[in-house]
Amino acid sequence: MSTTHHPIAIIGGGLGGLTLARVLHVNGIEAAVFELEAGRNARVQGGMLDIHEDTGQDALRAARLHEQFLRRVHTGGEALRVVDRHAQVLMNISDDGNGARPEIDRSDLRDLLLDSLPDGTVRWGAKTTGARPLGSGRHEVTLADGSTFTTGLLIGADGAWSRVRTLLSDTRPAYTGISFVEMDLFAADTRHPESAQLMGGGMFFALGENRGLLGHRETDGSLHIYTALRADEDWLSTIDFTDTDGSKAAVLAHFADWAPSLRRLIADADGALVPRLIHALPVGHHWMRTPGVTLLGDAAHLMSPFAGEGANLAMIDGADLGRAIAAHPGDVEAALAAYEAVLFPRSEKTARDSADSLELLFNDQAPQPLIDMFASFAAQ
Repeated sequence: MSTTHHPIAIIGGGLGGLTLARVLHVNGIEAAVFELEAGRNARVQGGMLDIHEDTGQDALRAARLHEQFLRRVHTGGEALRVVDRHAQVLMNISDDGNGARPEIDRSDLRDLLLDSLPDGTVRWGAKTTGARPLGSGRHEVTLADGSTFTTGLLIGADGAWSRVRTLLSDTRPAYTGISFVEMDLFAADTRHPESAQLMGGGMFFALGENRGLLGHRETDGSLHIYTALRADEDWLSTIDFTDTDGSKAAVLAHFADWAPSLRRLIADADGALVPRLIHALPVGHHWMRTPGVTLLGDAAHLMSPFAGEGANLAMIDGADLGRAIAAHPGDVEAALAAYEAVLFPRSEKTARDSADSLELLFNDQAPQPLIDMFASFAAQ
């Protein structure tokens, strides 16, 4: 029985993989995307993203989607508020519409990319379980249903725990020391008006003594909140998150001396709480040029979210790789060498910024270091 062959196979249908597929498509190059989720609506895609001028927006221009993106941005989403653990407002910046980092709902951005691709580009419910080299830059990929296919160019856009990464690197993500618990307050203006007023219209930071409440107002009127704190890696495993009241109590115990209005963001949360350990690859993670395979996004350079660059980097990685392939027709190795020459220094710098931001947000003096950083930006 013959095995299906795809000249270009993208493992992972997140923002990076979809951006790559779109940039290839506008350059007349076909690619197949293999995504483990059952369909585009299989799960909630997450909260708001700020899309940066020199990365995410550059990628959208390469994908010829920038104007459509601008029509979908969240007006007011670039507002910023910083408070201390007593809920005293220390910084309040409004969104005047002139910022360089417009906000968009992640699901809206993903839909924009999906709708721009030819039908059948994304193979849904296709979980990759392994891949092996066949020589001369070709690879065989095995899916969870037991089927296989071959490809002349294998791209791992498959996230933090990438299967494709094992072809290039033995390095695995490590725990950063920060644990998140994610929650939502729905219909905030009517059901949680005090919390809505506290958080404002955009991004929200409440910081103090190695802990924090990080949040954002969503386009549907909800408040999306992460509690964050330095904790042992096994702390979240000690909490039964099927018991919503019990898990709230466990999280609130770490915020006992915080203002009642801030504690209310946790106590009044709607639905179950979701635990998340924050992992990262080492700053400067890279690999030797290996024929026929490369990585992008979190598969290449997973970092903590505190530089706000994860989605932006995945998208510019995808765009740069697509442009490199188009610029080197018939020469996969030249394309991959050109792409990785840009990828490695950019991701190293951003990963270092992200690690520095983690220390800036979670320390004994917080939130003052964050206030000082924004003040220095304003002075410049």
